[in-house]
Amino acid sequence: MADTKIAAILRAGAYSPNHIGNDAAIINLTCEQLRKRGCAVKTYSEEQLIAGAVTEPNVIHMCRDQRSFPVLQAMEEEGRVVINSGYGVENCTRERLTRILLGSGFPYPESIIVNTNQTVTEQMTRLGMSQAWIKRGDTYAQHKEDVTYVRHPDEAQEVLQEYFLRGIKRAVINRHLSGDQVKFYGVRGTDYFYCFYHFEKSFSYKGDDKARHFDKDLMRFDLDKFRDTCDRAADLLDIRIYGGDAIIAPDGSFSIIDFNDWPSFAPCRVEASAVIARAILAEIKKRK
Repeated sequence: MADTKIAAILRAGAYSPNHIGNDAAIINLTCEQLRKRGCAVKTYSEEQLIAGAVTEPNVIHMCRDQRSFPVLQAMEEEGRVVINSGYGVENCTRERLTRILLGSGFPYPESIIVNTNQTVTEQMTRLGMSQAWIKRGDTYAQHKEDVTYVRHPDEAQEVLQEYFLRGIKRAVINRHLSGDQVKFYGVRGTDYFYCFYHFEKSFSYKGDDKARHFDKDLMRFDLDKFRDTCDRAADLLDIRIYGGDAIIAPDGSFSIIDFNDWPSFAPCRVEASAVIARAILAEIKKRK
């Protein structure tokens, strides 16, 4: 694989709120795994990508700057290997994500997509949507205020006004769901899937060569069905390396509330980096 040249694009710090170190760690570990397998890997910033500095035939990246999307998409059209797809990363911006998942019947919170300068109190009241989450719809979160919990429609209106004053034109309002939060990480096309309750020590892990036993009673939901749903969502969104959050209702049903391209894999990054590297090399080999 010594002739395999790969560009690795780091995520711009503005799109790693409170996670700069974690995001850098997973892509750096993946690069190490690729180098161990004989690949020549060179790292770049998003600004260097946008400026046209990347010439390698294979590109892996954690880009979230909107200016990066057309560059990555153009590389794909040229026939380069790009992981994750530039089209897929754009699909994970909030408004597009909401439209795609709801439009395809995936379990996802009831949502309203709005302009930030419009009145929403009457619509939310009519829908019985008191508690909700307001999320900027145009791009990925850059500040903690870009995802805000509200307790009633009047508070939602105030948050939208703040978004408008900040220059954010579109927002998604998700109905708040009661239940337990589960975080998940996966690599589509492999057996790897890791999930755990966000506020508990219990977890589940499935890897392609390591499997830890867990008490299924602790999971309180159908893990296989959940994993299949997440993998199908990744396929629909055109994302290979993915993660996100879900809410498990008391009756065991679940809803995806967030879906991300190439997350930090913070609790499992050492194992995940090896799986990600193998998946990247398998795609490169297939293209050759």
